Amino acid sequence: QVQLVESGGGSVQAGGSLNLSCIASSLNFDSYAMAWFSEAPGKEREGVSCIAWDGEERIFADSVKGRFTISRDNAKNTVTLQMNSLRVEDTARYYCAAASTCTVTMDTLSVWVDYWGQGTQVTVSS
Repeated sequence: QVQLVESGGGSVQAGGSLNLSCIASSLNFDSYAMAWFSEAPGKEREGVSCIAWDGEERIFADSVKGRFTISRDNAKNTVTLQMNSLRVEDTARYYCAAASTCTVTMDTLSVWVDYWGQGTQVTVSS
């Protein structure tokens, strides 16, 4: 069955960086947009970034624009989220997702998700 496995989470001080990776298996990877979501305690899961199947379209939540970048390697079935200038409010569990499409806004992206990973924890301290 399809598996999405995230790695790269951890604890970092504010201003620091982390690089999250997600590797997919049993998935026709280059047929899917790939996305990252975050879920903080007591909050709903929300879209952070999405990259189209060919990497030509990349969308970011307003809260991370200019700080996070997303990339993918279709040959390796991987998608990465480079997180720079991390803030305390970025603390959350981050989930990789395979979606049928990216959406213009993050608030409707989850509707298009077909597969989810188990998540990786990111903790940013002041």
